[in-house]
Amino acid sequence: MALATGTRTLTMAQAISEAIGQEMERDPSVFVMGEDIGKYGGIFSATGGLLDRFGPERIMDTPISESAFIGAATGAAAEGMRPIAELMFVDFFGVCMDQIYNHLAKNTYMSGGRVRLPVVLMTAIGGGYNDAAQHSQCLYATFAHMPGLKIVVPSNAYDAKGLMVSAIRDDNPVFYFFHKGIMGLPWMAYFEGSTTPVPEQPYAVPFGEARVAREGGDVTVVAVSQMVQKAVLAAEEAAKEGISAEVIDLRTLVPLDAESVARSVDKTGRLLVADEDYLNFGLTGEIAALVGERLGSIKLKAPIKRLGVPGTPIPYSRPLEQATIPQVGHLVEAMRGLMTTSVA
Repeated sequence: MALATGTRTLTMAQAISEAIGQEMERDPSVFVMGEDIGKYGGIFSATGGLLDRFGPERIMDTPISESAFIGAATGAAAEGMRPIAELMFVDFFGVCMDQIYNHLAKNTYMSGGRVRLPVVLMTAIGGGYNDAAQHSQCLYATFAHMPGLKIVVPSNAYDAKGLMVSAIRDDNPVFYFFHKGIMGLPWMAYFEGSTTPVPEQPYAVPFGEARVAREGGDVTVVAVSQMVQKAVLAAEEAAKEGISAEVIDLRTLVPLDAESVARSVDKTGRLLVADEDYLNFGLTGEIAALVGERLGSIKLKAPIKRLGVPGTPIPYSRPLEQATIPQVGHLVEAMRGLMTTSVA
């Protein structure tokens, strides 16, 4: 499935900001709050230019008190507003976990469905630029594990805009994760494949529908976020060796498009799940289990292969960070391995 074509190209940061701005114009109940999201435009530019358009009453810089402003967003949503709260780094979730897990994720259930909480909790994820252990994690699997939250993880500008529109319009809490390394920021290196044509008009990308980022017949690679860009590059390298890899971009973890994964693996017979989140108890294990549970209808040609971050904090050292987070070369090597092994 190709991304939409158009006459202009946006970075992911520009696409997210445009989606928010268009929804704010459409719906006066939408507003944004968080640290440095006003005049600064967000540390990763996800709210760039919005303060000038909508003013400080709808683009609100907050104190450094995540539990306070995420709690405020939850209360505002309960009273009929549609807030977007930016948690600057997902690593900071520890100081506001009660507000996220025990209030935002559960209060609709606890109220018997009488209280709706249409909050978009937007946050930056990922490593690759040496920001060390407390600013480099992904952690989306942690929140996908918890009932009550929808989990959105775009890999490119087209999806970033459409998924943000869907997130803002959803009547449930949505956790929206953007990777710093694909935002298209001029002050840091990024994967250019994430910068795509984006229509000017608003549009929604539905939750729970994966995208075939690259078609192939030998190996299925399942990934999200920046890892999709790495997987496409790895597939191009593997193609030089005669390996045809199909790359599945999940787009959302909750809801999860298990059928698209199963359909691709049924075609290729080989599965590589590549992830920048932790390997243990995470997305890679979930996808492997989903395929494993369908072995009656899916015949594997090789054992399932998983790549992820091992059970260690993300190192500050560049060589150690690159060794810890799966890189393009790691994916190519894993593809080769899948082609030379078989199920006994």
